[in-house]
This record gives sequence, C-alpha cells and structure tokens, in this order.
Amino acid sequence: MSVNVAYKFGKGITPRQFMEGMERNKEAFSQGYENFAWVSDEDREFFESLNFRDDIRVLILAADWCGDVVRSVPVVFRALEVSGLKTEVLILEDHQDLMDHFLTMGGRSVPIIIFADTGGHVLGQWGPRPAHVQALMVEFKQDNPDREASDYEEKIGVVRKRMAEKYEEGAGVKKSVVTELRTLISGM
Repeated sequence: MSVNVAYKFGKGITPRQFMEGMERNKEAFSQGYENFAWVSDEDREFFESLNFRDDIRVLILAADWCGDVVRSVPVVFRALEVSGLKTEVLILEDHQDLMDHFLTMGGRSVPIIIFADTGGHVLGQWGPRPAHVQALMVEFKQDNPDREASDYEEKIGVVRKRMAEKYEEGAGVKKSVVTELRTLISGM
C-alpha cells in the first residue's frame, strides 16, 4: 500500500479512552471486553512475544455505532494489550481522510486495523470483519448492487442476521479475529 500513515501518529486516543468515551453500544462493547478469554495458550504466547517488537505501530479506525466494531474490537484490544504494541484509536468521523485510503468494496466500513512501521509505512491491515463473515457481505453486494432497490433493506436485514450467526460459529469472534491478526502479524 502506498499511503503513509505517520501523519496520524499521536492523533488518536487510547483504547481505554475509546471505551470510556463511548456514547453508543458501551455495555455490549464492555461485555465483549470483560468476557474475553484466550482460546489457545499458543495465541496468547504469540501476542505476548510481540513485546520485543518496537517497530510496529497500530492505528484502529472505529466508531461506537458500528456493530462490527462492537463485536471485533474488544478482541483486538485484548490481543494488543498483551503485545505491548503502541496502539491508537482514530474515530472514523474525525479521520475520514485516512479512512478513504482503506475502503472496503468502495465504502467506509469499520473497524480497520492498520499495522505500520515507525516511519508510517503500512505493513498490513485487517477488517472490517473476519473473512468468513465478510464473505457473506461480499456475496450480498455482488448480488444486490442497487441500494435503491425496493427490497434492498429487507435483503440486507437477512444477510446481517446471517452475519451475526457466522460471528459465533466455531469458537466465535475471539478465535477468528485472533487467528487472522496472528497470521497477518506473523508475516511482518
């Protein structure tokens, strides 16, 4: 990716400030955060091993109104807490200039987790959803390109319900998010 994100370093808030400042979905977010448990010791050990990496910075584009943020970001916060990686949250509405470099199928979807080196060069990104959940939205958008269609809202309601079910399959969002982040970071 050619975008350099160094100009955003120091412009965000801490994960704790994000949680404390939430105006919407705070209870559900807090519940996901407090109920986090590692699915495997190997995953926990991997993230703990990152404490020796001072070459990676993490920017998280998020909004408290977003259901995907509420499901995934508590897991991201917990995984990154033990990693020691410098992490900042950028509120979508205040950082749309950056968001526009990380569009999903042409739209602004959050969360987007951006991993960069200390010079701001993007090393990788994750989001807005675990791959198996995002696949449903990709299929929906391909089958329903017209947002003005009379049945669009009804159909997207159905796919959102299916996505919520997919989030919980297997070991749920904890396993899928941790696994995907681990795979991404392992390549850095």
